Amino acid sequence: MDRSLLERLFHKAVAQAQPALAVERHLPAPPRGRTIVVGAGKASAQMARAFEKAWPGEISGLVVTRYGYAEPCERIEIVEAAHPVPDAAGLDAAARLMKLVSGLTEDDLVVALISGGGSSLLPAPARGLDLDDEQTINRALLASGAPIGVMNLIRNQFSTIKGGRLAAAAAPARVATLVVSDVPGDDPALVASGPTLPLAGGRTEARRLAALYRLDLPERAARLLASDANLPPEPSDPVFARNSVATIASAALSLEAAAELARQEGIEAAILSDSIEGEARDVAQVHAALAREIATRNRPFRKPVVLLSGGETTVTLRGKGRGGRNGEFLLSLAIALDGVAGVSALAGDTDGIDGSEDNAGAFVDGTTARRMREAGIDPQAALANNDAYGAFEAIGDLFVTGPTGTNVNDFRAILIR
Repeated sequence: MDRSLLERLFHKAVAQAQPALAVERHLPAPPRGRTIVVGAGKASAQMARAFEKAWPGEISGLVVTRYGYAEPCERIEIVEAAHPVPDAAGLDAAARLMKLVSGLTEDDLVVALISGGGSSLLPAPARGLDLDDEQTINRALLASGAPIGVMNLIRNQFSTIKGGRLAAAAAPARVATLVVSDVPGDDPALVASGPTLPLAGGRTEARRLAALYRLDLPERAARLLASDANLPPEPSDPVFARNSVATIASAALSLEAAAELARQEGIEAAILSDSIEGEARDVAQVHAALAREIATRNRPFRKPVVLLSGGETTVTLRGKGRGGRNGEFLLSLAIALDGVAGVSALAGDTDGIDGSEDNAGAFVDGTTARRMREAGIDPQAALANNDAYGAFEAIGDLFVTGPTGTNVNDFRAILIR
């Protein structure tokens, strides 16, 4: 297995998305008044540190990140909260952020540092709901298999901070949003459910999608969704007219950096897409079919070649195992590539944590499924139980990096020699 090269490709992609490189290139124009920094997401602390070093004037602010992801800052307070299911620390942080941006003037500037994971880190239940309701809604969405755009549109209906509401609270101050994108297609309004960016799609669409994905919502949340209470602001609202947004890091840029490194190593690279969505196990079947075609028939790409892709797959929970979407992708890939020679793969979450476990992802080759069976693991049974973590742990093929300081979603590399 070409683990060394696969690891280098992953780390190159992650390095390309580091906030320290990207923030300084996208500084907004300084205001006449105060500069307040707010933020949320798995990369927000690193973004805050980079912004603090690059900003020429006075600043203050508050940023919330996932437990274990904090970075030391001197003028911006960093707090930690739970992900992927929100907790009381996130609830307190969301309330503090809303208070921090209140009472500003048109001479003031709010800089919003937004990255993936912010949805869970900023629980702010609508009137009549509480944290338990928001936790239940989040669990239902995570188990539904719905794509990120659907999840965020539904989340926005129950929040008092998401869907542009934080920016609306900051008016008449100007709001400049810097985004590290972890969503397919890089729509900045979808990242962290867009606390400073209103999302297109109204209450009627949210009701339709909640029914389509058969969400088991708490009774109070279901009543709110059926009403016209707590409607999110529209993108056309003039309160957003002076604001700006810049996507400073994305999967597309990271995949291009990995492809260039592969070519420097003498291996052609083919970027399939930076915005792949769908069930992780099904996406794996398509990738496996392409890898087999190259391995056995040398088409549609000639060997040696590495197939690169990004985006955000989903997992519909059917069992009670452990793992994330990259592990599920890889377990399905291992089954499909069982016995195929000359193919190795790595998939991982660029934030360093796949789901709720301690690994970024795992490694696969044509011997993976056989080695699992030899270790007493039935790969098909593990996949049916959503237990990719246990299967890869049993054969020592987990890929562990720890928090990386950024988040541009999934990275997948399949090397065919």
